[in-house]
Amino acid sequence: MILTKSTKDLYEEYTLRMKKIADIKYAAAVLQWDEETYLPAKGAAFRGRQLATLSEIAHEWSIDPALGDLLTTLKERGDLETSGQRNVTLSLEDYTKQKKFTPAFIRLLSETTSRCFHTWIKARTENSFPVFRDDLDQLLQLKKQETELAGYEQHPYNALLDQFEKGATVSLLDKTFDQVRGPLKDLLTRIHHRPQVNDSFLHRNYPKQLQWNFGMEVIRHLGFDFAAGRQDISEHPFTTSFNKYDVRITTRIDEHDLANMTWSCIHETGHALYEQGLPEEYYGLPLGEYASLSVHESQSRLWENNVGRSLAWWQHWYPVLVTYFPQQLGDVSIEQFYQGINKVKPSLIRTEADEVSYHFHVMIRYELEKSLIEGSLKVADIPAYWNQRYAEYLDVKVPDDKQGCLQDVHWSHGSLGYFPTYSLGSFYGAQLFQAAENQDNSIKTSIPEGNTVPLLNWLRQNVHRHGRRYTSEELCKEATGQTLDIQYFLHYLLDKYKKIYNF
Repeated sequence: MILTKSTKDLYEEYTLRMKKIADIKYAAAVLQWDEETYLPAKGAAFRGRQLATLSEIAHEWSIDPALGDLLTTLKERGDLETSGQRNVTLSLEDYTKQKKFTPAFIRLLSETTSRCFHTWIKARTENSFPVFRDDLDQLLQLKKQETELAGYEQHPYNALLDQFEKGATVSLLDKTFDQVRGPLKDLLTRIHHRPQVNDSFLHRNYPKQLQWNFGMEVIRHLGFDFAAGRQDISEHPFTTSFNKYDVRITTRIDEHDLANMTWSCIHETGHALYEQGLPEEYYGLPLGEYASLSVHESQSRLWENNVGRSLAWWQHWYPVLVTYFPQQLGDVSIEQFYQGINKVKPSLIRTEADEVSYHFHVMIRYELEKSLIEGSLKVADIPAYWNQRYAEYLDVKVPDDKQGCLQDVHWSHGSLGYFPTYSLGSFYGAQLFQAAENQDNSIKTSIPEGNTVPLLNWLRQNVHRHGRRYTSEELCKEATGQTLDIQYFLHYLLDKYKKIYNF
């Protein structure tokens, strides 16, 4: 029957199937967002069941043999236009990967993940890793099983890395981190021997509501469409999207740390702008999805750091900030503020780390996860391993589990293999930002005026509109003229910090 249908009819059937699968996945995403923002504590168990059911249904539809036959036929005919052919090719790749997992396994993974999230919240509240240990161990065993089902070459962790960054491997990441570890360590050493900048003003009392109001103003002016999204409070800042017209971001607020909320707002807005810029006509299809997690992180890190920690951007925004907090910042010049927000000092919390030491936080997590998956480290040994690595890499003493190995939400989501994309995103972000400034001279002059529209338009044109059409490296070359070169990131850091620390 399928052979008698026209390619046009088959493609319409394919898009209908994919959109229905997307509907189920995004319905689950709404429940997940609610789980992390407003869900009553007693609703956790049933929410886990609901999420598991939706995940199981979406997976069953994703591996339906009829969908496989449809994709194979469309692929073999080869008479679709370029975008349609690319959608089919990517969907067939996804189908082949998903066929390796049974619906029962997906359901168990979803149930375990949901339980883990609530246990992680409890463990953070009680500041006790042992509260989280057993559930995390169960999830780890499932992730190990996942690597075997997915298949891999050389190292089991490669199977998990590939989920977030297609083609990423242990050998590739080891080489990449080896390239930056020395230069970053040297930069840290040079800064350590210079007089430290003062950031004490960031830790004065900043009322919660005023912080929230300022954050909302910034988010709106960066281009986030509040008619197509919203911001809320959560334990750990995150972004989720149900379609380009419904993108949710969250932040957290500490009344004695202005930086906590400010840059989490900018970071998550970077993610959200990407989601709001994806092509509407490809809803449910690969070309309507983001390219990769490292490209997604390139957007958040670019806005957070290359823009949000630049002196140029604060030329406009610092006077605005002072109107919100005249008593707290009335005695602080813009130059002092700029230096303070870029203070380099190894610290405990990844999301609050400076741009130089940040990547050691990522390396620690990468090495830890790699050890967990290969079996050379046990879950029970995570706190000791974590504390030892922080002492070794950053000369920081970890006082407790909440500020140590319980600080990130990722493991409770089952997102092992995610962390390396943060560093890759920073590297891509620096290269993309440099290309944007080179290709559009108005970007440099508009940012100090508080106008980031030219930059957003460049990203819309060169990154967002492509969806998943390209791999990360292909997209980087398409936008910048070359594949990833970490020298852009290293030059950006050196130029910035030699001026701040005067060396």
